Amino acid sequence: MTQLTQPMPITIYDSMSGQKRPFTPLEAGKVGMYVCGMTVYDYCHIGHARVMVGFDVVVRWLRHIGYDVNYVRNITDIDDKIINRAKDNGESIYQLTDRFIKAMHEDADNLGCERPNSEPKATDFIPQMQHLIQTLESKKLAYQGATGDVYYAVENFAEYGKLSKRRLADMQAGASERVNVETDKKNPFDFVLWKSAKETEPSETKWQSPWGVGRPGWHIECSAMSTCCLGDTFDIHGGGHDLQFPHHENEIAQSHAAGDKFANYWMHNHWVTMSGEKMSKSLGNVLSIPNMLELVRPVELRYYLGSAHYRSVLEYSEAALTEAAAGYRRIEDFLAHFDDLELGEWTQGFEDAMNDDIAVPKALAEIHTTVRA
Repeated sequence: MTQLTQPMPITIYDSMSGQKRPFTPLEAGKVGMYVCGMTVYDYCHIGHARVMVGFDVVVRWLRHIGYDVNYVRNITDIDDKIINRAKDNGESIYQLTDRFIKAMHEDADNLGCERPNSEPKATDFIPQMQHLIQTLESKKLAYQGATGDVYYAVENFAEYGKLSKRRLADMQAGASERVNVETDKKNPFDFVLWKSAKETEPSETKWQSPWGVGRPGWHIECSAMSTCCLGDTFDIHGGGHDLQFPHHENEIAQSHAAGDKFANYWMHNHWVTMSGEKMSKSLGNVLSIPNMLELVRPVELRYYLGSAHYRSVLEYSEAALTEAAAGYRRIEDFLAHFDDLELGEWTQGFEDAMNDDIAVPKALAEIHTTVRA
């Protein structure tokens, strides 16, 4: 498909407003898009693969309909899990993260995903994170607790909860009896911006700061990296459904309070589940991408992951994977037998489906209808 000279109109479901909105970029013909990436302490599973494929489809379609897309997906390379895994393995965090970044790239390449324009790593943006924390501190939105950790004061941000549609008062009422462990927090929902260093942690995980030696919290990373790479305001912020709260909610609190307008549209792809449960490493129900590729070819796994609408839950079963692979092969076999057929451009139905919030299932139905015809 050839990129068009004049971008087509497209509608995107915006998680913030809770409805589909006509997409209007900040700058005509250009899109700045940030997607929360992986924490690189282990191999990627098919939940990660769905994020890779889902947003790869979004980026490819935006480019095909005429947009110049600057796609940024971060890498979290400093985290408790990374520190603990490196310690267990007897290696440095950089040896660990470099290995799993390489594995992540191999998986993405196998799935036919184009590399993002940039992949900022958290450890390369420590000064920018510290500057953002200082800005929040100057606005009375950050404070240092007794343990040395620096927290964001959620009660001082009136719009907290607007993305996830949660009211702080309701959350506090529900947590009043079960959340009161961290006594240096002013509010149980205050979240860490800067973590004071522990003596047992290696020196490579410690940075000097105005609040003592330590390292950044998770949420501050994406606020700093997204705005550093795309500006104080950008078009689309994407990520997994499970990141809406607290991660994206906390990003908004940090960035808006610091004066950034931040993202104009929020896109979230839903989970891959197994027997109704979200697939995650903590639940122990993960399927690694290399393991999946023992069952089907990479292009068939991509077809399976992309065939459901990005906002719908994808319930994994081997039977569903096999059926999707067979559906892809029907298209493949058709093209192999009719390689001299003039297929031309996509159908109007295909185009309409993709421009309606990237409705891939409807677009694929158009392809199969064409094949049958």
